[in-house]
Amino acid sequence: MNTGLSSATKIRITVGSNNPVKISAAHHAVAMLFPDAEILSQGMHAPSGVADQPMTDDETKLGAINRARFCQQQAKLENQLEADLYIAMEGGVDCFEHGAATFAYMAIIYQDKLSIGRSAQLPLPNHVYQALKAGQELGDVMDTLFNTVNIKQKGGAISLFTAGKASRESVYTQALVLAMAPFVNPQQFD
Repeated sequence: MNTGLSSATKIRITVGSNNPVKISAAHHAVAMLFPDAEILSQGMHAPSGVADQPMTDDETKLGAINRARFCQQQAKLENQLEADLYIAMEGGVDCFEHGAATFAYMAIIYQDKLSIGRSAQLPLPNHVYQALKAGQELGDVMDTLFNTVNIKQKGGAISLFTAGKASRESVYTQALVLAMAPFVNPQQFD
């Protein structure tokens, strides 16, 4: 593994979503870490096994892990060319001591090793959190609140609440770069 990704001329990524924001974040994160490699990215539908709108930290993390593992299992079951990296992101919300917030978990599998990361969190207004508790998804609540269409496949709530200074993709990219640390420096993590 010490020569694996760092010496690869091509790195194949399968992302556990067809959402272009997630595919782009995964592609950019890996390209930043391995600038000399050709990055081949594809998305696929991967069930999370959790609610459409995860409402706890644990549920959100489980959703990301389930999606990454599903991608890896599908490649093996269908005798497809296996990816080098199986990457999944799951956005969720929870109510913490300081209030409600949204965040995402990253799950990355390389050679059957799993690395987990978590994004920064964005505080949410109480009325948004209450709508989520009532069964709505964050993207739908944001679309209604800000009069947007399908914001979850664009900048997300992050972009709307930060006046475009951050985006869902930028936050996911950063979290993925951090979650890749065990695969960038395997000798330190073995």
